[in-house]
Amino acid sequence: MTPITGMDLTGFIEREPGVWTDERGLVLSVHFFPQVPDLPAPLHEPERLRQGIAQGVGGRGGGLIEAVFGTVDEVPAVRQLIKVPRPGGQGQVFLGSWTVPKATCSTVLKVQAAEGATTGVREAMVMAQVGPAEYFRPHPYAPGLRDGLPCHVADDEGWDPHFPDHPLTLVRATLNRIAPSITLDERFKVLPPFGTPTPPAAQPPATGRGRLRRRKDG
Repeated sequence: MTPITGMDLTGFIEREPGVWTDERGLVLSVHFFPQVPDLPAPLHEPERLRQGIAQGVGGRGGGLIEAVFGTVDEVPAVRQLIKVPRPGGQGQVFLGSWTVPKATCSTVLKVQAAEGATTGVREAMVMAQVGPAEYFRPHPYAPGLRDGLPCHVADDEGWDPHFPDHPLTLVRATLNRIAPSITLDERFKVLPPFGTPTPPAAQPPATGRGRLRRRKDG
């Protein structure tokens, strides 16, 4: 269990505790990590945090598409979209997450989807429209980054309406839809924020109140 006590799971079927899938191939999962968050900087240092995440993802062979800041149930959080090579095959896997970090723990909502048999169509079509010279660009968070997958304009959200069934579009849209519906355990919400010292005796709540509630707003 996690401090996430409810969210809108419309269209998803539970496969195992904390893991759901839908008919489009999306995998949604929730996680709780009872240790200091593995983030390179606190949320109030956005430039250092973004640069550190981009460098870390690139160093592992992937690419950070974006890292944006917002709230989950009124608690500061960071949303990441990452692309990684598909294991054992062509194409890419797109991973999206909302991370809600606290001083001694964090909770994460993750959504992922992989390209199917046909890969690279979005990239090829966008490059044909903008031209090779405008297609690739330095990473916006780490301009000198050379590791990992290249940064290019086809990953921009503005192209999502042109490719409604692309896994990146589906992951981003699902994160945008579900995040406003998330509710968090009040005991988790009041914990000290990530980046502030806390007494050793402080213990985060590992679970919410019973089974995760399925919400359907509207």
